[in-house]
Amino acid sequence: MNKRIPMRPIVRLVDDDDDYRGSQKLFLEMLGWQVRAYASAADFLAADDALAPGCLILDIRMPEMNGLELQRELVKRGASLPVIFLTGHGDVSTAVHAMKYGAHDFIEKRGDPMELKAAVEKAVAKSLESAKLAAEAAGRLAEFEALTPRERDVVLAAAEGASNKNIAEALGIGIATVKMHRSNAFAKLGVQNALEAYHRLQGLGLFDKKASAGSGR
Repeated sequence: MNKRIPMRPIVRLVDDDDDYRGSQKLFLEMLGWQVRAYASAADFLAADDALAPGCLILDIRMPEMNGLELQRELVKRGASLPVIFLTGHGDVSTAVHAMKYGAHDFIEKRGDPMELKAAVEKAVAKSLESAKLAAEAAGRLAEFEALTPRERDVVLAAAEGASNKNIAEALGIGIATVKMHRSNAFAKLGVQNALEAYHRLQGLGLFDKKASAGSGR
């Protein structure tokens, strides 16, 4: 059971040049995108949900908080929104710095508008795929959390290769009870065997969490 993903992505444009911002907003809307335009990084941070799918078109050189500073702030906040940098003053070091923090693309501000079109299409596709995977992971985690405490104990042990006998001894319950909890857990998770359960739970990082809890970290 997956969480619903917003089907229409949002293209954000942050640029302090009113004329340029207005023209690019119109251009992108004519291409069919839903566009939100902001005159500053502060306006964007105050009003936008950077966790929603889409992309961010960002001017590097702006007063107060520049594009690179906004990019770093989004990284701190855990937002993985693909960033397309627009600049008329770009150089190699700036591009390298932007890419280091996960910039999706880096194009000339006054260049071919078709380059921007292509960059937006690729960035939004990447964002939607990431949102889809995140929703699937959230759904699978919800399925695990919906198990009873005993079912969780049994399925985690089974996924790590423990036999029904070993699980029964470790938990102080009968083998028949272990088999019941194992069968119920597998059915609820939609897996057929211990190997499938292992891959499902490993993908959720549950074994890492278990190891950290066991080590007292």
